[in-house]
Amino acid sequence: MIPGSCCCGAVRFVLAEPPTMMAQCHCTRCRKLGASVFVFVRREHFRWTAGEALVTRYVPDPPHRYARAFCSRCGTALGEAGSDADSFPVAADTLDADPGVRIRFHEFVAELPPWGAICDDARRFDRHPPTG
Repeated sequence: MIPGSCCCGAVRFVLAEPPTMMAQCHCTRCRKLGASVFVFVRREHFRWTAGEALVTRYVPDPPHRYARAFCSRCGTALGEAGSDADSFPVAADTLDADPGVRIRFHEFVAELPPWGAICDDARRFDRHPPTG
């Protein structure tokens, strides 16, 4: 089990299995929402253990489609934790133990700010990586 929580500890969850992968998004939206390194988890491996009622979701206007979850008490960005999708991204910074995966790719590198730096050899994509 890999535990996860928000900054104040009111929202907690566990992953029954390690995430399938980790990636970093450099788009302005992810950076402004406070969570750009994600681990991807399968819905059946994710379980709330406390504070699910404190989770607030930000649903953006089209053309953006990814809702973001936050602790309504302390503001910790949770990624898309608790999504109805079969697999969804959870903010890696919320994990309280080593997830066992490392960054596989960087996306939206075209939006990397001038002060930003990528300090690993993971694959880089100007936008979303190709699927498949």
